[in-house]
Amino acid sequence: MQFIVTGYDGKDDKALDRRMAAREAHLAMAKKMVENKHWISAAAILEDGGKMTGSLIICEFESRQALESQWLEKEPYVLGKVWEKIEITRAQVPPLWDKK
Repeated sequence: MQFIVTGYDGKDDKALDRRMAAREAHLAMAKKMVENKHWISAAAILEDGGKMTGSLIICEFESRQALESQWLEKEPYVLGKVWEKIEITRAQVPPLWDKK
């Protein structure tokens, strides 16, 4: 199953500090997720001035439960309280971009 996961950062004054503190661990996990073919694509969400305010990940897991247990429960941006709100939506990547 493929999903779009959108994580929205907190809006408080320390939100960017939390993101930057967890960023290296997040990128290390992202690398593993790509190597294991769970992540298809990802991007930072930017405000007009270029400040990172969230993340968008297109991913593939056996189920939503697997997505949560194999990734989100260990995700540094979740554990570090970077993402204030997370939306998970089922999706289907066209074969052109599917990395299978």
